[in-house]
Amino acid sequence: MIKKSRVTKETDIAVKLNLYGTGSAKINTGIGFFDHMLDAFARHSLIDLELTCKGDLHIDAHHSVEDSGIVLAQALNEAIYPIKGIERYGNATVVMDEASVSCDIDLSNRAYLVYDLPLNSGEINGFDLELVEEFFKSVAFNLPLNLHLTFNRGTNRHHIAEAAFKAFAVALRRAVTPNSRIGVPSTKGVL
Repeated sequence: MIKKSRVTKETDIAVKLNLYGTGSAKINTGIGFFDHMLDAFARHSLIDLELTCKGDLHIDAHHSVEDSGIVLAQALNEAIYPIKGIERYGNATVVMDEASVSCDIDLSNRAYLVYDLPLNSGEINGFDLELVEEFFKSVAFNLPLNLHLTFNRGTNRHHIAEAAFKAFAVALRRAVTPNSRIGVPSTKGVL
């Protein structure tokens, strides 16, 4: 079980993570929709995840979402790197009714984000949808990994956001799948 925490003037975050778990989740950020997305991530990645965040929600949810992404990524970094004996690459397309989102990842130990989701305005139950990109940016740059999220179709913003979190979860689960034949999956010899 990996444990990470981060305390700033804006947030107090604690994460416990088991990379090869069963998908159990205990999430409490004080942001209902974000808790729902992190729960979906844990369940579909099969990562056991406990995440608590006490943030400056009287201002808005930005710091809580961004910093939760940072601490989650730091825990994932400790669990994954240095890479040896896993697939490294993962992809998934998840559909939720009319919505479809694809995720491609490379556990390259290099940060890059391609974010192509139509979630740059609006809110769901007070959750600013621009924060979906902030979360994935925090994860991509602090894990680090190459992360591509691509919108295929859909109109319901809840479905699009949830499909993105689930697609990321499944792609990550596939990328960390053990494969003893691979060794270090890089021509460089290290990741």
